[in-house]
Amino acid sequence: MSIFAGTEFYQAPQCDRCGLAETDCDCPPPEVKRTFVEPAKQTARIGKEKRKKGKVVTVIRGLSAQDNPFPDLLKRLKNECGAGGCTDEDTIEIQGDHRPRVKATLQKIGYKTKVI
Repeated sequence: MSIFAGTEFYQAPQCDRCGLAETDCDCPPPEVKRTFVEPAKQTARIGKEKRKKGKVVTVIRGLSAQDNPFPDLLKRLKNECGAGGCTDEDTIEIQGDHRPRVKATLQKIGYKTKVI
């Protein structure tokens, strides 16, 4: 609802493609094109960080969140390592120091890896 609704200044939102009011528009929703970059063209940088109270976390950087199925990749890495983890923007975090296992798993999938 607009602050101008009901006044002489009100203009209903219009469709960018057909020019009709959005309530009258019959245009199909725009398709979202997702690009997928092959694993062989990406380099995963695997590192280890210390967190609060001395907790160690394996961090994977260098993979684009838009071009990768992060939830599926996270699930596979967590299963391989037998540990918890999460994603944060363009990073994947696995609880504990699992650099060798993460490297082997990512190489099995087809990613280039670099341990930092």
